[in-house]
Amino acid sequence: MTTDTETTEDTGRTADEAALRALLEDRVAATAARDARRFLAPCAPDVVQFDLAPPLQLKGAEALDREAVETWYATWDGTIEITLTEVGITVGDDVAFSHSLNRMHGTKSDGSQVELWSRATVGFRKTGGSWRITHTHDSVPFLMDGSGLAALDLTP
Repeated sequence: MTTDTETTEDTGRTADEAALRALLEDRVAATAARDARRFLAPCAPDVVQFDLAPPLQLKGAEALDREAVETWYATWDGTIEITLTEVGITVGDDVAFSHSLNRMHGTKSDGSQVELWSRATVGFRKTGGSWRITHTHDSVPFLMDGSGLAALDLTP
């Protein structure tokens, strides 16, 4: 038997999961639109970022550097296409996380084509009724043959 409390919790979790999926998809759309302000808007002021590019981590204001995001956007010619696949979201009362395999596709400003799959984990905290991104981690596997090279040709 399901109690009213369980039903309300399930409905709340479903609504939170939908809100988090929408937040993630809006960041994808912000990248396609090259809108750094929109891309960074859902991030908490103390966000911690483990990105594909060096350094090992960025925190707070460094991770929220709009100019850095715009500089990266400028290295692309045309649309930066990102597709989130195999998205999983786990929601608690005020903390949640997602994981996904992400495909980035497009043309760099030097004409080279990019087709890259990466892994992403995003941590969220609910503050004042809104979900904020508190942690992002993007990575690619590396070859364990001693070369230390990134395994950039993997696909799901």
